[in-house]
Amino acid sequence: MLTDTESIIENPQTKPEATHPGSMPPLHLLIVEDDPAVRDACSEIATTMGFAVHSAGDLAAARAILKSQAVDILLLDLRLPGSSGLDLLEEVKAIHPETAVIVMTAFATVSSAVEAMRIGASDYLTKPFALEELTAVLERASQRRHFDLESRHLRERLRTQQGMGNLIGRSPEMEKLYRILSKVAHSTHPVLILGESGTGKELVARAIHFNGPNAQKPFIPVDCGSLVPTLIESELFGHVRGAFTGANRAKESLLAAADGGTVFLDEIGELPLDLQAKLLRALQEKEIRPVGATHSVPISARILAATNRELLAMVEQGHFRKDLYFRLNVVNLKIPSLRERRSDIPLLAAHFIERMRRENGVPYAFSDDALRLMTEYDWPGNIRELEHAIARACALSSGPVLHMGDLPTQLQDYRLHHHRATLPTLTGVTDTAAGPSSPIASIAEMEKQAILNTIRRLNGDKLMAARMLGIGKTTLYRKLKEYDIPDLPE
Repeated sequence: MLTDTESIIENPQTKPEATHPGSMPPLHLLIVEDDPAVRDACSEIATTMGFAVHSAGDLAAARAILKSQAVDILLLDLRLPGSSGLDLLEEVKAIHPETAVIVMTAFATVSSAVEAMRIGASDYLTKPFALEELTAVLERASQRRHFDLESRHLRERLRTQQGMGNLIGRSPEMEKLYRILSKVAHSTHPVLILGESGTGKELVARAIHFNGPNAQKPFIPVDCGSLVPTLIESELFGHVRGAFTGANRAKESLLAAADGGTVFLDEIGELPLDLQAKLLRALQEKEIRPVGATHSVPISARILAATNRELLAMVEQGHFRKDLYFRLNVVNLKIPSLRERRSDIPLLAAHFIERMRRENGVPYAFSDDALRLMTEYDWPGNIRELEHAIARACALSSGPVLHMGDLPTQLQDYRLHHHRATLPTLTGVTDTAAGPSSPIASIAEMEKQAILNTIRRLNGDKLMAARMLGIGKTTLYRKLKEYDIPDLPE
């Protein structure tokens, strides 16, 4: 036991191991204890565990250390000469909320423990305490602190676009996603990734895997929506030779091949009900039985699943097993659509245009109008649609600057339909004779007149008219065909 008056040196044969991983610097531990014997014993034990130890005998000395040195863990005696350790606890949590605080007291009562925990202590020790108690408490605090530091570093790498998985974005929605992702990456729980088509669900799955503890193990994606049921069963669970017609040789299960890595089940909502039951059993039992086999094979893969469908609604309709839903939905990640994070569109556009520059050697850039239109557009196909739109604009552009007219037809239509109010002014179309009794023209008719009047004013120059209207030449010709107007002279 460690008491207020004893100095206990641990048995060398039971020396505790260092708690910090070799890849990270040692954690700084401050011990605030007025009894020199107890303070020295705790310091020696903590040093042996791998901590960088600082010690103080009173509050004044402790405050001086805290001003000059960042502290990860504080081991604090609640009873100090002339003051209460609760005062220092409150100060530390106010100024350094990330510091883990362990309180020690020889006068433990329910009220003192509750008050210390309320203020922010993460653990407490009752004097006298055994060596094993001290090392266990310090070990827990060390693990929590390392987890927090690793999560923070991962979140920062993701935010600054340095994390694996190529995730890009600094909007509040993405910051929230990074916070959750940085925590789940260090666990082994199943994760259900939800999001519309094209939002980057596989990128998120890869970021979870490659920033986790098993990053060196395989990452195996399986598209549950692109294969027929028999092939999905063979892919996931494997088969033995002769299991069915055409099975000329045995095939290893992807769940087993992951071998401690990650299996990403994309479009999990497309998995047939009978295979859902088989997958559920595999996840529960941690083993699978290949098709045609009489033996079971153990599995140790982490499961990440993704879908763009409403699984809960499918459960209510009987199209998805409720028990499998809850098994997969241990952690839920909702990826925001691109229209919910419009502030990230310039960042994503810059990323894609830089990729095109590296491929083609052309220093592409967006005009202000083109970038504004891309930010306003809703992008129903999300990031995938944005990427394809930029690739098309680069392919069709006549120069390094990408204009609105270089963007795809759907963006041209969007601009026409959402900015018609300004078209009469831009094209010189006026209706000075219009009065209260004049018939109201439809928006489609206003669009038609704006296009035709612009072409007439430019003596039939359709290319220049398209540029003035901010639409592509293809869109202009399609509109003229819709209006069933004979070819105007150029």
